[in-house]
Amino acid sequence: MAATNGDAPKITLYTNHRCPYAHRAHIVLKELGLPYEEVIIDLERPRDPWYLEVNPRGLVPSIKFNGEIITESAIVSQFLADVYPSPLLPATGGVDAALKRARINFFIDTWNTKCNSYWLQITKKDTDEEKEALAKEFVGIVSKEIEPLLKDASPFFGGSSKVTLAEAITAPFILRTYAYAKHGILPQSVIAGFNTLPNFSKWAAEVIKQDSVTYIWNEETTVEGTKKRIAKMKAQSK
Repeated sequence: MAATNGDAPKITLYTNHRCPYAHRAHIVLKELGLPYEEVIIDLERPRDPWYLEVNPRGLVPSIKFNGEIITESAIVSQFLADVYPSPLLPATGGVDAALKRARINFFIDTWNTKCNSYWLQITKKDTDEEKEALAKEFVGIVSKEIEPLLKDASPFFGGSSKVTLAEAITAPFILRTYAYAKHGILPQSVIAGFNTLPNFSKWAAEVIKQDSVTYIWNEETTVEGTKKRIAKMKAQSK
């Protein structure tokens, strides 16, 4: 039997608010209404030995759930959604539930494998022409791969009136894409291109204003931190 929110699990979330992957776990926890303790991991310096005992990879997020450690953002999110069936993800059992889960997982896989690397690729380019060319390619991939999957969004994936796991996994990157274009990290043509996609643009506008998506979001510090990371990355590559 699936657990309920009344079971009051003891959850410790190891996180960093600027990390989009850790952001996924925050969204899921907020949507499920689960209380948790938070431990901030400084990603700007080598990990402390104690944290490498929690997660030998040194990455965030990790969670301790009733004493058990779960790592990797998609796995953490899926685990929580499986323990607490909700609009995020239906409980297993039956064809309808299996179809919904399969379609959500296909959407997530499509975003992760076809789209998610573009913002980083763009920032690595040196000239505006190179950045614009890759931005155009990014919009084209979203148009081809993501836009058709959102044809029945209402306002969320698959006609859901509530945030699903499709949004929880992709929202941190959608939010950052819009913010980075606004602040010049990405070409503004990315957003201009997205605005020509009716399904995607309407869906994204709803996603990035949800409280579960924005409650840990600090645009100023995230943008500044990203700019510093890009500058450091380019300096190291020379």
